[in-house]
Amino acid sequence: MATRHQARTAVVGLLYAYDLGNENISTFTDDILEEDKIRNKQREFSHALFNGTINNLATIDAEIQKHLRSWDYKSIGKVEKSIMRLAAFEIMIEGTDKRIIINEAIELAKALADDKSPRFINAVLDALGKEEAANIEKPEEVEVPKEKPE
Repeated sequence: MATRHQARTAVVGLLYAYDLGNENISTFTDDILEEDKIRNKQREFSHALFNGTINNLATIDAEIQKHLRSWDYKSIGKVEKSIMRLAAFEIMIEGTDKRIIINEAIELAKALADDKSPRFINAVLDALGKEEAANIEKPEEVEVPKEKPE
């Protein structure tokens, strides 16, 4: 049975293919996932990640661009974009713990991208994750009335 790491690796590949202009990639996702031996719950997980990322792409890309500092979004490699898009989806939309997702993104970058990519991806996702954490609504403080002595 495939792990979530393997499922995410496959999703990065699907996002990469989509970014290359293969917008019909969704018709081949089952074949690609089967080839990578991604089945059952992990296949459902992969579909949810891929479809969720694609459906929220404009929002995700805008958020990533906000945290690039001196980088031009168009100059970022497609593999790096795919990794960051997936991670941003999981942090922003799914609400998955940012530490887990950033660590996973770094591992994906080590395996799939060049040597400088893990640090770059870490910096962008860390900034994005901090902003997301700051935007989470804090519960209202409710004043609890003190009991009156009888």
